[in-house]
Amino acid sequence: MNTKGYLKEIYPVLPVKDVTEAVEFYVKKLGFKLAFTDTTDAHGYAGVSRDGVEIHLQWHDSVEWVKGVDRPMLRIYVENIEALYLEYKTQDVFHDNTSLKETPWGAMEFAFYDLYGNGLTFSRSG
Repeated sequence: MNTKGYLKEIYPVLPVKDVTEAVEFYVKKLGFKLAFTDTTDAHGYAGVSRDGVEIHLQWHDSVEWVKGVDRPMLRIYVENIEALYLEYKTQDVFHDNTSLKETPWGAMEFAFYDLYGNGLTFSRSG
């Protein structure tokens, strides 16, 4: 029998300096729900989910954070991007240059950073 491996899901892990604070940001500002946690303090590991997306948040000691090093960037494909943009616009999470725009390849998207500089791009295919 020739069975091929099948990639089913992916759970990106973002580094954070405070798991509790990061969970609060994703839940209160971005509408995620706490999926699980292995701790109730700043250290540890937790997962948050919204719709079909789950993101894991992992504590990293501040000595591991190097200034100037790029943080991870997630691209999350969404439906009703205009409604999501308006929802997040009211949550004080955008930076000065955040806008909903059409890309040269025909997608609509907007992007901003979480509390720890991890990039979040929300996109709708063109």
